[in-house]
Parts: sequence; structure tokens; C-alpha cells
Amino acid sequence: MLLQFLISIAFGLIALTVPAPDFVRYVVVLLWLMAFGSATHDIAADGFYLDALPPHQQAAFVGVRSTSFRLAMIVGKGGLVWVAGWLIGITGSITQAWSGVFILLAVLFLLGGFYHLKALPIPAEDGGVRQNRSMFVDFVQVFGSFFSKPGIGVALFFLLVYRLAEALALKLVEPFLLDASVKGGLGMTNKQLGLAYGVVGVAALLGGGLLGGWLISRHGLRRMLWPMILVMHVPIGIFLLLALVQPNNLLVISAALAVEQFGYGFGFTAYMVYMMMIADGEHKTAHYAICTVFMALGIMVPGLFAGRIQEHVGYTNFFVWVCIATVPSFVAAASIKIDPAFGKRA
Repeated sequence: MLLQFLISIAFGLIALTVPAPDFVRYVVVLLWLMAFGSATHDIAADGFYLDALPPHQQAAFVGVRSTSFRLAMIVGKGGLVWVAGWLIGITGSITQAWSGVFILLAVLFLLGGFYHLKALPIPAEDGGVRQNRSMFVDFVQVFGSFFSKPGIGVALFFLLVYRLAEALALKLVEPFLLDASVKGGLGMTNKQLGLAYGVVGVAALLGGGLLGGWLISRHGLRRMLWPMILVMHVPIGIFLLLALVQPNNLLVISAALAVEQFGYGFGFTAYMVYMMMIADGEHKTAHYAICTVFMALGIMVPGLFAGRIQEHVGYTNFFVWVCIATVPSFVAAASIKIDPAFGKRA
């Protein structure tokens, strides 16, 4: 909660700083402070989730977590920009409009912090602050215990390649949908994109995540891993089909995106539950945070090359390559070992 208050203060200071003549340097410092607070809060929230819920409930609600994260991205990238544009139309001032947006965010985070301070329980496993311990010793112990886990090499390989195909596709989906047909795209408008990808797609993503979490809580991660990886990766071929056919019917495109997003939400649930299994035990919060670093690398590194690949081969051949990129994730899934009871409700 303290970090939510810190982020609220940072948003409020940005709102006050934006109208200043030389605001850029101050805003950059405040954004750095906010990024630090956000990253630290993310780790604390993950640890709270792991401590407060038993494993089967962690699996059941993991789809809600992943979908909430995606919704936050959509609101941040699209919703707040829309609010800023609406305020510009009312005030006639870009500066006042963005100051208003940041004030709104400051109030929301402040209210959220007070609500969580009152509503959230205190987990029984929350051990509080450790006393008389060297930070360096703790750091070495936590990292050493993580990388000494049995089968950690195979586990890290799985974390890095499970979403390889999705990492490539994710960077080019929106440009593909917006680019004109002469460039190999589908020529959608921004409004159509928002409806098909931002509304229909997110609804399907939510459904896939919720269903995936519920099924893991019923049958366990080991039994559900292969159905989930198939449902996640097979629909990626839809992008190749869209690139070949280039339909201009919004209903057809929306249905195709819904199937792909449902598969992604369904399959990604298995990935997050597997991270929980790796992190389980002592130092689970820190170990889960390390897992999220490898998760981020698995998305960031392939994404760096996606645009250049597409420029050289075009959309159709790019999505052929995306389909081929699903193979390492199947190899990784066949290599890992999973406790048959993990994630399953007793």
C-alpha cells in the first residue's frame, strides 16, 4: 500500500509540474521514481498473492490476474489517451488536459491505497521484516537457492521459449491490422481495431484465462499442460490465414482475433501456474520475481527482432515464421517435470 501512495504522490507532482516552462527534466525524474515504485509493488503484489492464497486458489484466479494486467495495458495506452483528447476538446489546452489526467490517476491510486489498507487480509505466512541480517548475505542466499533448484536449467528454458511465437506476433499484430492491403495488412481503422482487438479480443482473453485457471484447479497443472499449450499455439495460425485471405469483414476479423486471444489466455494460465510451482518454498516472493524476469526476457528479446524480420519477408512469410517458432515451446513442455498434484484442489 505504501508504494501505491508513493505512485499517487508521483502522479500528483507530475500534474503540478507539466504546466511549468521546463517540465521535461522534472517529469523524467518523477517517472523514474514511479517506475521504481511500480516494479517494487509488482513484486510485493506477487508475493502477497502467493502467501495469501492456497495453491489451488492461486491456479483458479491466475486467469483473472493475467487478464487484469492486459486490461491495465489497454486502459493506459488507449483509455487515458482518449480521456486526454476529450479534455483537450473541453479546455482547448493540451497542458491542462494532461494535468487533469495525472490528477485523476493520483486520486485513483490514493483511493486504491486506502481501500487495500483496510480490505486486504494479513497472510499467516507474512513473516514481516528480518532483523540482524546482511542484505548481501540475503541476496546471495536467495539467488543461490533459486539456481540450485532441481531441473532449473530446463525450467528456465521453458520460461524463455514458451511464449516465443506470441512474443513475435504480439509486436506486429496491430501494425498488421492497420496497414493497408497493398502492404499486406487488413486496412482496419483505429475504431475498428479498438472494437475487434480491444473489446472482443479482451473479452475472449478473459474467458480463456478464467477457464484455464478453473480447469487447473480441478485437474492440476500436469494434466492440463498439453491441452493448454495446444489451444494456445494452434490458433496462432489464424494470423497466417488472415494474411493470406486479407478479409475486410469486421465480424470475420473479430471472430478470428477472439479465437486467438481465447487460446492465448487459456494457455498463458499454465505458464503462470508453472512459475508458481518453481517459486514454491522458501523465498517464494523473490523466486517468483526472478521467474518474471525470465518471462519478460522471453517477450522482450524476440520482440526486438520482429519488426526487422517482417520488413524483410512481409506479413505472410513473417507469420509462417511465427508458426515455426511454436516448436521450441513444445520441446520445452516435453522436457519439464511437474508435480501431478500441483495446482489441483484437494
